[in-house]
Amino acid sequence: MGAMVYRRHSCRLCEGSDLTLVLQLTPTPPVDAYVPAAKVHETQEVYPLDLFLCRSCGHVQLLDVVHPDLLFGNYIYETSSSPGLVEHFREYARDVLPLAGEPRDALVVEIGSNDGTLLRFFREGGMRVLGVDPAREIAERANELGLETLSSFFTCGLAREIRPQYGAATLVCANNVFAHADNLADMADGVRHLLAPDGLFVFEVSYILDMIENMVFDFIYHEHLCHHSVKPLRTFLSRHGMELLDVQRIPEKGGSLRGVAQLAGGPRKPSLTVEELITLEESRGLDRPEIFESWARKIATRQRQITALLDELKREGKNGAGYGASATTTVLLYHFHLADYLGYIVDDNSSRQNLFSPGHHIPVVSPQAIYERKPDYLVILAWRFAGMIMSRHTTYLRQGGKFIVPLPKVEMRQ
Repeated sequence: MGAMVYRRHSCRLCEGSDLTLVLQLTPTPPVDAYVPAAKVHETQEVYPLDLFLCRSCGHVQLLDVVHPDLLFGNYIYETSSSPGLVEHFREYARDVLPLAGEPRDALVVEIGSNDGTLLRFFREGGMRVLGVDPAREIAERANELGLETLSSFFTCGLAREIRPQYGAATLVCANNVFAHADNLADMADGVRHLLAPDGLFVFEVSYILDMIENMVFDFIYHEHLCHHSVKPLRTFLSRHGMELLDVQRIPEKGGSLRGVAQLAGGPRKPSLTVEELITLEESRGLDRPEIFESWARKIATRQRQITALLDELKREGKNGAGYGASATTTVLLYHFHLADYLGYIVDDNSSRQNLFSPGHHIPVVSPQAIYERKPDYLVILAWRFAGMIMSRHTTYLRQGGKFIVPLPKVEMRQ
């Protein structure tokens, strides 16, 4: 596998070594490594996507770690390009500001701040903002917009540099990045070091229970080293001097958790929701392999169903394309073996157009191609947005086209 990947042998949260393989997906290249035409002749190495359950604390994780520079150094995904996320973060700031007492000129630090979408809303709420993000070009653009961003990975060492210069943080936020760090212990220690005595750590992570229930297996990829649940998180935060105060289930990313934590012994009382969700997780057996084995069987069934459907269309001489060139697309293309059925992929995001998909190098084109090339069917690879996509392209349906939705169940709309 080369020097760009290594396998760890202990749990990221509790450091236990009793780890069981519970789901094995097809290895892929880095899922967001879409390439320009000049690089299509280059082979992109694939890396494992093996999901392990820690039998000691119940945490679910990938143990194969792809070098973060390979994943994030030239990262191209921008928050503002994702349907609904801008509005989500506007509401997020509106919800979180009152929790922090709506302090003017207090500091909010966002770990993995991307293009500064969330920081912009906190700034509008009167806070001082500081972003930390390793994606160089995206950090530069955020700085150009006046949203100060350090182009770096967040570590406890960096937190020790930030606090003397900027002061203690009333808020530290980490959204969909508290799954990205191999050394979560160091990240948690950095958060603890940054927080003011009455400060809050607010984070959003994908929720493994929702992922299972909603069939969102394509969210398992190399950037997402961890797939969290409440019980292991509470224990982990406690080990690092913080107390989990509240958790909410939210619909983003196919099912996520928003957690709120304070320094141990802080001024706020925990909500009942923490205990309620832990009870739910225990009743569903989230700390045992059986629930994952059942999930794997369902995924395999969907794969057989969509392959059978596409084989039938191929025998009829039909030609097809995909819709949606995201990170999850790469997981679907590889695990469901869809590449040979799709001549091209259409995507609404102009920054993806004229690139080629990771590994398979399927061309990405504008949605205008639907009406110029008239594919017989479109597989909606961005299936969580299927309703929105189909409502935009009713003309395609009227012209005799077919939409195929691969998940949560295989459906054909015509």
